[in-house]
Amino acid sequence: MTAMSYRPADIVSPYLLFLGDIEDSVSAKMARAVVIWRPEKAVGQLRMTERTVSVGIEDVSIEDAVARGARTLVIGVANSGGKLPAHWRDVICQAISHGMDIASGMHQRLTAIEGVPELAREHGVTLHDIRHNHPPLEVGTGEPRSGTRVLTVGTDCSLGKMFSSLALQRGLEQAGLNAHFRATGQCGVLIAGEGVAIDAVIADFISGAVEWLSPACDDQQWDIIEGQGSLFHPAYAGVSLGLLHGAQPDYLVMCHELGRPHMRHLPNRPMPEMAACIEANLAAARVTNPAVQLAGFSINTSQVDEATARRELEALSQRFGVPATDPVRFGIAPLVAGLTGAKQ
Repeated sequence: MTAMSYRPADIVSPYLLFLGDIEDSVSAKMARAVVIWRPEKAVGQLRMTERTVSVGIEDVSIEDAVARGARTLVIGVANSGGKLPAHWRDVICQAISHGMDIASGMHQRLTAIEGVPELAREHGVTLHDIRHNHPPLEVGTGEPRSGTRVLTVGTDCSLGKMFSSLALQRGLEQAGLNAHFRATGQCGVLIAGEGVAIDAVIADFISGAVEWLSPACDDQQWDIIEGQGSLFHPAYAGVSLGLLHGAQPDYLVMCHELGRPHMRHLPNRPMPEMAACIEANLAAARVTNPAVQLAGFSINTSQVDEATARRELEALSQRFGVPATDPVRFGIAPLVAGLTGAKQ
């Protein structure tokens, strides 16, 4: 398999981050990812109401954003089902009329919205459907390939797999190692500028897409592959399984949120027990790499105080014999040390 050469169409910055009228902060992860990882690319946020979630940057109108040099309106939302609310159309059309490109990570294509492609052609702007932008793919083979790969997995969806992957890539680089972030979701693709939104790939080609995304390479190269969903989530387990097989991971990093009461969007579905979740992910990963190991935990502890967070992380580490950290609160260094130590 040859090295990756495909790149999605360039999305021109600076961006105006459009949050619509969402009130669920987790759904703002597209915009929040830009603010955390590429803050220099955002001129501001655009909210339709005062109750709309904020990602902590200045509210800016389309006119003011254009005056500040904004080139692309980025739909900063990734909601369940990936459908653009019909009442957001006017804002999208307004941005197009002001000469702005539009970038969306939704399942619903911008080109399928009535009147939008025609207006885009009229004003000479580009519509970027990030989720649907990938090359022709092959089915997976499971053939062993060289390189060192880390896959982030989770007890649920939307709890920090992308953040953990980016933090790991940065931490390994700072340790002097050759590390690459391999994006598998629309937010990650926007941040990295390349990758494949796996949840928009036909099921038969998911593992093959990940094999293409992280091909054979030098054993000294670390590929940090962004995980998606959870084997225990009824809606998204299929994508998670395809990633586990295609990634052929040497190491898994388990992501979790302390205090989450139930699976996302499923109030009658309790969170899985940690040991069962770990074993299920290891068992699935062994299909293509029998030597896979659990490397550690990346835990979102934002819902508890610091003392409780430290106690819970220590308990996880003692129970499973691997490092546990909150990369936001306590840094990624324990996981970087755990990974490099495990490889020696």
